[in-house]
Amino acid sequence: MKQNIFLLFCLLSAGLFAQDYFPENKGVKTRTSNYTAVKSAIIHVSPSQTIENATLLFRDGKIVEVGKNVSLPENTVVVDAKGKHVYPSFVEVYSDFGIKDIASAPRASQPQYDPNRKGYYWNDHMRPEQSAKSHFEFDEKKAETMRKAGFGAVNTHIADGFMRGSGALFALAESENFNENLLKDKSGFYYEFSKSKQSRQAYPSSIMGYTALLRQFYHDAKAYENGLIEEKDLAIEAYLAKKNMPQLFSVDNYLDAFRADKIGDQFDVQYTIIGSGDEYKRIEDLKEINAHFILPLKFPEAYDVEDPFLREYLTLGDMKHWQYAPSNAKILAEHGVDISFTSKGLKSPDELLKNLKKAVERGLDKQTALAGLTTQPAKAIGASELLGTLEKGKVANFIITSEELFEDEFKIYENWVQGQRHRLQPMDVIDISGAYDLVLNDETYELTIKNKSGEFSAEVKQDTLKLGSKLTYEDEWMTLVLKDADKSREEYALLTSKIQPFQANIDGQAILGDGNTTTFRAIQKQTESVSEQEEEDKKEEEKAMEMLSMTYPNSSYGRASAQSQPERLLIKNATVITGEAEGTLENTDVLLKDGKIAKIGKDLSDGRAEVIDGTGKFLTAGIIDEHSHIAGTSINEGGHNSSAEVTMEDAVDPDDISIYRSLAGGVTSIQLLHGSANPIGGRSAVLKLKWGENAEDLIYDNTPKHIKFALGENVKQSNWGGNSRFPQTRMGVEQVFRDYFTQAKAYGEKKASGEAYRHDDEMETLLEILNGERYISCHSYVQSEINMLMKVAEEFDFTVNTFTHILEGYKVADIMAEHGAGGSTFSDWWAYKYEVNDAIPFNAAIMHNQGVTVAINSDDGEMIRRLNQEAAKSMKYGGVPAEDAWKFVTLNPAKLLHIDDRVGSIKEGKDADVVLWNGDPLSIYATPEKTIIEGVVYFDIEKDLAMRERVQEERQFLINKMMKAKNKGLKTQPIKKQEKVFLHCDSLDDINHIHE
Repeated sequence: MKQNIFLLFCLLSAGLFAQDYFPENKGVKTRTSNYTAVKSAIIHVSPSQTIENATLLFRDGKIVEVGKNVSLPENTVVVDAKGKHVYPSFVEVYSDFGIKDIASAPRASQPQYDPNRKGYYWNDHMRPEQSAKSHFEFDEKKAETMRKAGFGAVNTHIADGFMRGSGALFALAESENFNENLLKDKSGFYYEFSKSKQSRQAYPSSIMGYTALLRQFYHDAKAYENGLIEEKDLAIEAYLAKKNMPQLFSVDNYLDAFRADKIGDQFDVQYTIIGSGDEYKRIEDLKEINAHFILPLKFPEAYDVEDPFLREYLTLGDMKHWQYAPSNAKILAEHGVDISFTSKGLKSPDELLKNLKKAVERGLDKQTALAGLTTQPAKAIGASELLGTLEKGKVANFIITSEELFEDEFKIYENWVQGQRHRLQPMDVIDISGAYDLVLNDETYELTIKNKSGEFSAEVKQDTLKLGSKLTYEDEWMTLVLKDADKSREEYALLTSKIQPFQANIDGQAILGDGNTTTFRAIQKQTESVSEQEEEDKKEEEKAMEMLSMTYPNSSYGRASAQSQPERLLIKNATVITGEAEGTLENTDVLLKDGKIAKIGKDLSDGRAEVIDGTGKFLTAGIIDEHSHIAGTSINEGGHNSSAEVTMEDAVDPDDISIYRSLAGGVTSIQLLHGSANPIGGRSAVLKLKWGENAEDLIYDNTPKHIKFALGENVKQSNWGGNSRFPQTRMGVEQVFRDYFTQAKAYGEKKASGEAYRHDDEMETLLEILNGERYISCHSYVQSEINMLMKVAEEFDFTVNTFTHILEGYKVADIMAEHGAGGSTFSDWWAYKYEVNDAIPFNAAIMHNQGVTVAINSDDGEMIRRLNQEAAKSMKYGGVPAEDAWKFVTLNPAKLLHIDDRVGSIKEGKDADVVLWNGDPLSIYATPEKTIIEGVVYFDIEKDLAMRERVQEERQFLINKMMKAKNKGLKTQPIKKQEKVFLHCDSLDDINHIHE
């Protein structure tokens, strides 16, 4: 008996009730299990396989057969698609479709530092336990919109948080049953550099904070797996259960793609990158990360450039991005990068095909474009066995179209999802859209008929008079009602016509307002052929791309190549300020070879070297700024009172125009410092200003390790308005140092014992300080605090490397010299806030005379361009000798950064980082003519003048092109007034990662 019941159940399950195994309270629900065949179509089985006059046979939502000679079972419903094209429905791989609203945490008067959840990871913005399936509710209205755009499946996720949990793949068929649409419940694991709106937790507040948090999470997940964390953590457990899913990382710009990949490489995670549209800017480097890129197709609109005053706020980089963005996909594909496409950022999914067509017009291969809508997104989320092609056994998701994809008359007639038919517009209706001359009752009107997804509308004008019109078109008959919009005449006309196939004109009968009948004729206007227009547009874009050749960065003063080889240069007869014991050498030659200073002497020769005449000119080592914030996308991670785990190497921006401007001032190296938001700041990035190269190539190889500490008003938040985070007093600042170094000492003891331990990036950094492996540069002003930190350091048996700012250094110079601390100061800043009231311009000279290693720094993107003059001020204020004053911006900062074995002076064997000046560099009239780093000329004043002209030519070319776009009726965007932002110690805004 049990066997019979089981057999009956199996028969029912395989028959009419194949998918209805959940009981419903809505009466009997039937579903046909007949076969369906779409025949006589041009079937694009995959991007590389097309079968003409073919048949697609499917049943129960799955493809049974596809080909030319497909045998049809008796109970087959046949759809004749003769001459029509059939493609796989598109796959949307990045969406929050159907996700229920996530409640935001209430705003608070004070920052939140602790998590608001128990049992989960210590940071609320890490939410790996989230599951799209658990928050999903099918949205038929949005589904219909997506189906009209050609999509048959959508991969959705909870778009909230940094680590966002797992996505789910759903079919877009109309259904009341959740499980019928669910194709895959774990289709990807999502990340984005943004906070969760479900928490106000302050950390992270910068790109360095995000990258550090992700690294620490991965370390903690490994420790948890190995039983090194005893406390139960539901978030880590959720991640461990999902870590083998496809990992998808959404980024805001190409720099973030590199940042994510760097972390992935460290922890053996390969991310699929949901891109930003600017990947072309560093394509040679980007292709090396071997990531699949899912590209948004939101292209910037042309700027409204009619106002000549507003144009000045528009950068060449922004203008070139408008030109290059539609070519992004083509450039990636040409370099062998796997790409998919997403409607992310578009107002409506139907914009995707329009913009993708533009990318095809820019040279993207059509087959690659189709793959980016079908096979590639399916592959990215591990769903190739279900979607992407029209092969046997796959889900019956396909569209029937009028033309081949990307043709001008392309229309989607039907979208079948899981074998369910969705008619978008009739296949057998003749398309009458177009521009006509309407001749009626001896008068001529302009008639424009539009077709939007099978819905026809009309616009009728006569000179300035616009008539009221209503058009209906069904059953081969068109009816057009006309009426004067301004009611100056009471007459109206009723036009009717049976539409004839293959005829350009429309002829029919009209009933006029006075009751008389007549005939009318709508004569289709002859327009320039599409092919001719496309050819013209293609030539125009080729001209634009030739005129606006790619540079690195792709903005003003960019270099032609992203990689530069050292040149062989012989500088003759210069006055050489060596910065060494030899002092200043007159009429001296310097040979630069293989990126090094090869020889120094008189009457040098080298037949292979380019000779540079240095007669009457001065050659110096490149200027080094010990304290800078240029070339950084963000400066402060202030979410905690210690951020030793973060590194400024994760925040390097190689496209910052301040790099080029600094080169023009003779600067070749900088320390990119964390800010002063907390007592223990982040790790430094020591950079060479190799303009045009990528972020990693700017960072010194084998760079000495540095970190920023801070004292005073900023860290106790007395000038920022905060009053909730510890410390709030200068006493508290001291206690922060003692507490953290005590923890680090205990951490080091456990590490040294050989016991298994949880890796902690913050403690590892502080342990390096205790071990003398990492050097502190401390933001400081007041003598009492300077003394305090030296005492704490001596208590924990290390030395403070540098006090920066240190405008009261003259008060404690003798103690600093005894301790071994250097001083990196301003030349003559004072009284700009209370704790600077005692500053004097003699500060540098007094510290120098006490034996302190003194540097003059900028802490400013503008002042950095004239550090030579800042050094000279110490000659006026304190009588510092010229050679010593020059060392304040060359050899001394090199010593403080522990790179003086490579740079800071002109000495054989050191890096060829030199500057050729047109006069004495300590003069206010001196100008760098060439700035050279490792034998490569990164600034040349003659080339600079030529580039200025080139910049103006490119700007004018793009201005003309944008004006032309506006005259064509294309949308434009207003120019926003914005000045160059210079970041400083107290800068809190993260330029690219504000997601509040």
